[in-house]
Amino acid sequence: MIDLSTTYAGLSLRNPLIVGSSGLTKSAERNLDFEKAGAGAIVLKSLFEEQIEMQSAHMLQTEDYPEAADYIRSYVKAHQVQDYLDLIKRTKELCSIPVIASINCYKSAAWVDFAKQIEAAGADALELNIFYMNAELEYNSDSDRDLFVGIVRRIKAAVSIPVIVKIGKLFGNIVSLVHVLKVNGADGIVLFNRFFQPDIDLNSLQLVSGNVFSSHLDLSDTLRWTAIVSGKVPGISIASSSGVHDWEDAVKCLLAGADAVQMCSALYTHGPELISQVLVCLEEWMNQKHFDKVSQIKGLLNFANISNPLLYERAQFMKYFSDRD
Repeated sequence: MIDLSTTYAGLSLRNPLIVGSSGLTKSAERNLDFEKAGAGAIVLKSLFEEQIEMQSAHMLQTEDYPEAADYIRSYVKAHQVQDYLDLIKRTKELCSIPVIASINCYKSAAWVDFAKQIEAAGADALELNIFYMNAELEYNSDSDRDLFVGIVRRIKAAVSIPVIVKIGKLFGNIVSLVHVLKVNGADGIVLFNRFFQPDIDLNSLQLVSGNVFSSHLDLSDTLRWTAIVSGKVPGISIASSSGVHDWEDAVKCLLAGADAVQMCSALYTHGPELISQVLVCLEEWMNQKHFDKVSQIKGLLNFANISNPLLYERAQFMKYFSDRD
């Protein structure tokens, strides 16, 4: 019998498929559907501090009493946070698989405050959805690293549940960042976050949202960095995310070194039943290749385990096309 179990950031998962944080996971009942379909874990929709403050600002615009500002801000924040804590509690009541909370903050004090409440509500782990884009003329890469490290240190000092960091790929040295996060206590890394995709409407001459979903084209970067990071920074769990749309994508991520695989965009299109389909195909592939456990394929083709690890480097792009007319 094929053993699909895996360990991710200290959590025991029945299989490597995780439902990624999105609007799909904002309902406890919907989360139960994902568990019934076979998901190994669920990441709840992120609690966005910025969204809370935007809602407060909107209410203040329609309020005739400026002195009520502090009350309105406090009320909106408490209401939004309580709704999120209720989501954690209700999902834990319905589901037996690990439930991972997710927060997105930009003020350091809010991270610790939210994290403590989330742990008390019963979340099995916490995913830090950190978005930071440095667009300053005088760029200092150390400030980026210090921001991430500072957040992780404060959260790890405040909670005992596993702390996972979801990062984007807009970093000059992803390997170094992951290594520093590991040294400072991070239990897991998600590669990669998918941020707002800007576009321009030529008719209205307005900045608008581009395609919010990932595609198979996004998988290449995910595979490359999963393989490199898992080969160069052993000892930290990795979840591959962005570009994972079918069972083949999931297998490739595991071979590259992922402990788990997050799916999101594909689930919007195909629904929870996609999870069971991926698991059936994963088992069949492992059976054909004579693998008994997921642990046997994890990292089999990562940077440290292939004969020519330079294949994962961008320099190979020119070499590949140099012989083609």
